[in-house]
Amino acid sequence: MPLKEITAGDMLARVLYRDGLMLIVDKPAGLPVHRGPKGGPSLEHYFDALRFGLPRPPALAHRLDKDTSGCLVLGRHRKALAHLGLLFKHGKVGKTYWAVVEGGPDADEGSIELPLGRLDEARGWWMKPDPNGLPSVTTWKVLGRGLSLVKTDLRRYSAANSSHPPSGEGSKVGVEGSGILAPTGLDPPPQPSPSRNRVYAGFGHSIKRSKSATADFDWGEGVLAAPSPLRSPASGSGKITWLALTPVTGRTHQLRVHCAGSGWPIVGDNIYGTAQRFSAPPQLLHAREVVVPISKNKAPVRITAPVPAHMRDWLQACGWEGEDPGTQ
Repeated sequence: MPLKEITAGDMLARVLYRDGLMLIVDKPAGLPVHRGPKGGPSLEHYFDALRFGLPRPPALAHRLDKDTSGCLVLGRHRKALAHLGLLFKHGKVGKTYWAVVEGGPDADEGSIELPLGRLDEARGWWMKPDPNGLPSVTTWKVLGRGLSLVKTDLRRYSAANSSHPPSGEGSKVGVEGSGILAPTGLDPPPQPSPSRNRVYAGFGHSIKRSKSATADFDWGEGVLAAPSPLRSPASGSGKITWLALTPVTGRTHQLRVHCAGSGWPIVGDNIYGTAQRFSAPPQLLHAREVVVPISKNKAPVRITAPVPAHMRDWLQACGWEGEDPGTQ
């Protein structure tokens, strides 16, 4: 549903788990977790509705990017929030993301070890590979392979919307059950930066693509888009791959930069990938599962977020057969 139509009741229906210490909610794509300087909807807007009888609203235990959907953990009070903060800080919380990427690795599983640093102060949270940056590790596994559906998706969008197609930065979420992305409150297109096209010129790295092989990667003259030997999904016939991604470390934009840096950017990523701002599918990155050892005397809480509408066709193109009956 469009973001402007999300009600407190809709957000309550997105609660996947609740106990006395934490909530786990299914964050919709397109909804930022924090209020922006320009206002507009954010997850924080719904915190009062998520009290469930407690005197104070919950708070974020970690974050997801605006255009990433799926499992998000909230602490219900200060003590719980402090405990959750330590679990995330020390890597005790298991996180698995599903992504559809352009092209894809040749191997079936592997890891990426690529230090990351801040791009520059003007770009806020944008990140870049940096040999002097923080150590960053991601493991990945191929779950399926297929061909891009971008022409099909854009044609479906055009049939239902006469305005701009979805923007990677505009406020948007999937229309449940339809596969259509409805833009609301789109920002104007960004102006090109004189330095943007030379940010990574000549910047090479060695990236582990499997347990037995490495590949050299050079950011070249592109902005943040990695070169790929395969055709881009923008052609309508490019190869795509369905990946399970596990961030061993938890750096800002880690999965997006690591995938782009490996030569297979996430479909719909218009910062680090090849997606155009007004002519691309939405970002196909979903926080599929979280495992939280919240109690010392009980098994960890394991929660799975259902696949959002805007990713279903893409995953099916890679061999996904739909949700298991037990998925929440």
